[in-house]
Amino acid sequence: MNANGGIPFLDLVTPHRELEAELVSVFRAALDTAGFVGGPMVEGFEREFAAFCDAAHCVGVASGTDALRFALIAAGVKPGDTVVTVPNTFIATTEAISQVGARFDFVDVDEHTYTMDPEKLRFYLEAECTRDVGMNRPRSRRTGGPVTAVVPVHLYGQTADMDPILDLASRYNLSVIEDACQAHGAEYFSMKEHRWRKAGSMGQAAAFSFYPGKNLGACGEAGAVTTNDEALAREVRMLRDHGQSRKYHHAVEGYNGRLDAIQAGILRIKLQHLTHWNEQRSWSAKRYDELFAPMAGSVTIPYQPAWSKPVYHLYVIHTANRDELQKYLTEAGIGTGIHYPIPVHLQAAYAELGWKRGDFPVSEDAADQLLSLPMFPGLRAEDQRRVVEAVAEFASVRSTG
Repeated sequence: MNANGGIPFLDLVTPHRELEAELVSVFRAALDTAGFVGGPMVEGFEREFAAFCDAAHCVGVASGTDALRFALIAAGVKPGDTVVTVPNTFIATTEAISQVGARFDFVDVDEHTYTMDPEKLRFYLEAECTRDVGMNRPRSRRTGGPVTAVVPVHLYGQTADMDPILDLASRYNLSVIEDACQAHGAEYFSMKEHRWRKAGSMGQAAAFSFYPGKNLGACGEAGAVTTNDEALAREVRMLRDHGQSRKYHHAVEGYNGRLDAIQAGILRIKLQHLTHWNEQRSWSAKRYDELFAPMAGSVTIPYQPAWSKPVYHLYVIHTANRDELQKYLTEAGIGTGIHYPIPVHLQAAYAELGWKRGDFPVSEDAADQLLSLPMFPGLRAEDQRRVVEAVAEFASVRSTG
């Protein structure tokens, strides 16, 4: 509960107060050493986050968008290529593809998980592409370009169903770059490998964002690429630093996309708490599940497949009259969010590409009916009860009104 007696959607103040002394020490260390770019703080975080993700390499960069862009370039995506992703995501996913010079195309999401539907990806590759025999790859009928990569988006803290996606990618000679910007610590059980896999360790590479509201958030902008491919990691390290293989030796034309040392130091401290914070989110999610059980007919809670260990970056319910419910909760002092109110294919920025309502109905339904409820480490049980009671009150008013 905040100072005004309301329940915030996200509490970023409390964890920073609790860690204040440690976080301030990072800034002091940077002042004492003038180590503001690169150096031990960045290298230490990269080493520790790679281990957390069960990945061989981590390369810190300036944002999640940079991470995805650099990963695509390093994986060999070229201007004119087509990259397949989903419309139920933040626009940064498609921005990164466009900024590589590639075209994006979409497949719809699964109606239960809201992540990439592997069956729709299969249909796309079989029915909506021709076969480029020379390149041994599909060629998109929509874009005309060869399909060279797929970007499954791990959403709301849950991974996409990766086994069938990776199988299709192998069959069609595609790179898989995980958009793991909402999935720090999420796990997927691979039936093929008979083991749990961490988000960020399954594709050729993965992109993470450390925007302040993420499960692992910086005090500003930050991101990282994880990969088990040493050559890809080396390429990303050059791309983030003006293409330098060593100082003033530019192997390629790159970008200014480095991770600030202070942000790396802050992330390194917070990483020590991430597993516990994720456990707290999971406990809160289970409590919501139990509280919402009597409302099964009017509210659909997040679906957790047997293959998933989500970290609940968001707790998202599906309900009719979503906008009216959000207004009701706001008036009751309860913070909420909508992720996302307009699917990417219907954004004004892409109007000239010709997509229309009805093209991706599951993503469109998600945009109309999903509501994100308060979710953060330290969320109190009594506040969750108040949230659910308010949702029940709204449902009762609607049914009798």
